[in-house]
Parts: sequence; structure tokens; C-alpha cells
Amino acid sequence: MEALHLYFSLISITITLYFIKWKLQDQYRNLPPSPSASLPIIGHLHLLKRPLHRALAGLSARHGPILSLRFGSRPVILVSSPDLAEECFTKNDVVFANRPRLLAGKHLGYDYTTLVWSSYGSHWRNLRRIASTQILSTHRLQMFSHIRADEVRLLMRRLFRAADGGGGEAVEFNKQEMKTLFFELTLNIVMRMIAGKRYYGESVQEAEEARKFKEIVGKTFQLSVATNLVDFIPALRWVGLTGGIEGSMIEVHKERDAFMKSLVEEHRKRMDRDDCSSSASPAGGSKIKRSKTLIDVLLSLQEEEPEYYRDEIIIGMIQVMLSAGSDTSAATTEWALSLLLNNPEVLRRAQAEIDGAVGSDRLIDESDLASLPYLHGIVMETLRICPVAPLIPPHESSEQCALGGYSIPRGSMLLVNAWAIQNDPKQWPEPERFRPERWLPEGDSSPKEGGLGLRMLPFGAGRRGCPGEGLAMRVVGLGVGSLLQCFDWKRVGEELVDMSEGAGLTMPKAEPLVALYRPRSAMVQLLSHL
Repeated sequence: MEALHLYFSLISITITLYFIKWKLQDQYRNLPPSPSASLPIIGHLHLLKRPLHRALAGLSARHGPILSLRFGSRPVILVSSPDLAEECFTKNDVVFANRPRLLAGKHLGYDYTTLVWSSYGSHWRNLRRIASTQILSTHRLQMFSHIRADEVRLLMRRLFRAADGGGGEAVEFNKQEMKTLFFELTLNIVMRMIAGKRYYGESVQEAEEARKFKEIVGKTFQLSVATNLVDFIPALRWVGLTGGIEGSMIEVHKERDAFMKSLVEEHRKRMDRDDCSSSASPAGGSKIKRSKTLIDVLLSLQEEEPEYYRDEIIIGMIQVMLSAGSDTSAATTEWALSLLLNNPEVLRRAQAEIDGAVGSDRLIDESDLASLPYLHGIVMETLRICPVAPLIPPHESSEQCALGGYSIPRGSMLLVNAWAIQNDPKQWPEPERFRPERWLPEGDSSPKEGGLGLRMLPFGAGRRGCPGEGLAMRVVGLGVGSLLQCFDWKRVGEELVDMSEGAGLTMPKAEPLVALYRPRSAMVQLLSHL
């Protein structure tokens, strides 16, 4: 009993000494301003409420665009202005290119080795190069355009048949939950690019695999942003108070790892069969021709450098692409349709634009997006009001630097509040209004001389900016455009669609969108032949 008492006393003394040390250091360092509500041991953690981006925006509104916070033992720099964000990701881009060592990176990021969680260095640069050149380059995206067109067409056919519009006559509005459909669409697109297979619409077995993966993605995003006090108060680990979150992370990692391993092994066996088929063909025929997927690329690299491209590295790259590429675009599409339902005049104007530029004899194509500026404005305005990453994933300073005239210590966690910047009335006239026309050439937010700067950060910025921006803009633009071209939409009941934000890394809607729709009369004939 005495030993236990001594143990807790030592912990208390250690924490107190660290706290006194930091307070004394802060007096002599030129740190950004800090709210006075910091408490011993926990610092400013008690100020964090859900949704986190709104709570942090409230702090910035009261105390300034750059703040010095303390989350337990971890120093945090909060930035909520475009000028300071630009300084972070230009002059200080290399300094802030690291990731903080959080438990999510250890257990969900394969011990900090994935593209998302790896700190800046040769390993991260190699992963980034593979992502940018092998699957997300403009050339590769163009090669996969038929996949996106095919999956969107299949979704339109599915919606049309569910509405029972095959008779060619006007039908009543049909009720449909949209979140699931959008996730299935984006997962099929990304899965076909990565592994050459689709889950939804195929066999029952594959549909079950897709259901499991969807659950894994949801758990991953929830745990990635869960407030794990051990990340900020390490002493809690010494006494076994991890709150169960770490155990949940380990369990999800096992589930996801098993799922990914089976996917890679399935692909490896298929490649072996292709090799056997080619070697058995007359006169040593060439290998079977098919589109080269990301797994093809990674397994080929593994043959050349097996010591580096271990299965863990391959699986880590695949899970990042699948998770980030499916959930984010699905969430953006759901927010876009929700905003349109609450602003029917915008919806009608977008339909008129599509009717004039594309007509009703064919479905909208990606090549049409450049000639649909109002549709582009809808996508941009959705990304502005409802960024799926409201807080840019945390960075960490690798050395001391200057930011906004202040001194930033080495090892500080950087949080850039993209939502606060994109909804700041100082930066955007009437920021709460959904006005796609602001993005038209004559609009007040269309890039003029000097550009937007970093008033828009839906994909981050700098070295660690999201490499999937091109894919996301194509998927969301084509998806929203096709929904508007093919169907009329309206809300369920008279009340506006609930725009409350749920918990999660990708800012999901608190309540999944349920909408009423029916085939547009001019599109019935085309839809009936899909």
C-alpha cells in the first residue's frame, strides 16, 4: 500500500514539475497569445466541445487568429486565418511537414508508416510519389475515366428502376436514403481503380465484404479523431487509464489488416494465374492485357525491392486510398445535394445549365464539366461551407520557427481550422449563404489577379496537401451533375434538410440525407435504356 502511495506521489510531483517548467518557459518565449483558462495538468482540454472545429473557431473569434494552447503536456498552435495558413504552408512548409505521434498513427497507421501518418522524409516522399504518379496523376485519372462514368451510369439506372419509371409516364416522387448510395458509388470507383473489382451490385459474398469494409471505414474515422487523453497526458498510460480507445484501435486494426491482406492475396493469386496463362500460351505469348491497378503497381515494386515494399507498406497504401477516397467524396456529394434541396432555385438553375450544355440525348460526361461553371460553383461552394476535413490533419514542427511574428517551439502540434477560414465573414461576403454564383467569372469569389490565396483549404495545402483533389473534383462533379440531369428532387416535408454536423474525421451529416426524387420527363427514355 505504501509503495502504491509513493508511486502516485512520484507521478504527481513529476507532472507538477513539468507544468512549472513550461509555465516558466512560456514567460520568456515570444509565444502566440493563449486563453487564460488553462488548468493544471489538462491545460485547455476542458475547452474542447463537439463539433471540435466550431469550438476552436469560437476560441479564435475571442482571442485572435493565432493561439498558443496546451492539450495536457502537448503544445498546440491554432491557426484560423488565410495569411497565417499561407505562412505555415509556404515559408514554414518543411518545418511543419511532420505528423505528431498519436496513438491513431501507431495502431491505425501501421506504426506511423502510411502516407497519412508518416513524418516527412524519404519514406514519405516515396509513398507520395507513388500516389501522385501511379494512380492520381492526370494521365492515370484519364485512363480510369470510364470507371467513373460506368459507376455513375449504374447508379442512375438503379435510382430509375427504384422509382418504377420504366413505363415512360410521369411517376410520383420516390423516397430514398442517399448516404448509403453515395458511399457505394465512391467505394466501387476507388476499388476498381485499386483492385480492378467492384463490391456493390455483384455477388452476395462481395456485398458482405463491402458491408464489413464500410463498418471498418466508419470505425477508423471515428477513432482517428477520438479524444484520447493518453495522447496528451502520457501519465495516464502508467496507471492503465486509456479509456478503452486504444483497445478499440487495436481491434479495428486487426479487422482492417485481415481485410486488406485477403484483398492483396487475392490479387497476387490472380497475377500468378495470368503469368501461368501467358507462359502456357503458344510461342510464349505475352501476358494477359488488362488495366494496371494500384495493387499491380505495388506488387511489381515488391518484386524489385522486397525488403522495402513489404506487405505492410502495400496494405497501408491501399487502406489510405480506399478510406480517404471513398468516404470523403461520398460525404461531399451528400452535403451538396442537401444544400441544393434547401435552395431549390439553385437546383433549378443548375438543371437549366446542364440542359443547355448537354441536353437529354446523352448522360453528362466528365468532358462536359469544364463547360458547366455553375455546377462547378455548386461543388466549390459545398467544399467551402461543408469541408469534409474541417480541421486539416495535424502537423508538427520539426524545429523552432517564426509564425505571425511569434516564436513557435519545436514539437508543437499545428492545427489549421479550414472551416473557420472558409466561413469567416472577413473573407467571404455572407459566408452562411449558399451562393454558387460567387464562383462564376463575375462573382466575388472567383479567382482574380493574385488568386484565392489560402481562403480555400478543402484539400489542405503545401507538401502534405491531399493528392486526391483531382479525383474528388471529378467524382463529385460528375455525380452531382448526373443526379440533377436525370431526376427532379425535393425535400421530405416542408422543413429544411437538417444540416447538423456529426462526429468524425470527415464531418459527416448528423442525420443521413433522405430525399424525394423522380425521373425528369425529358430523361425517361434515355434512362429506360441504361
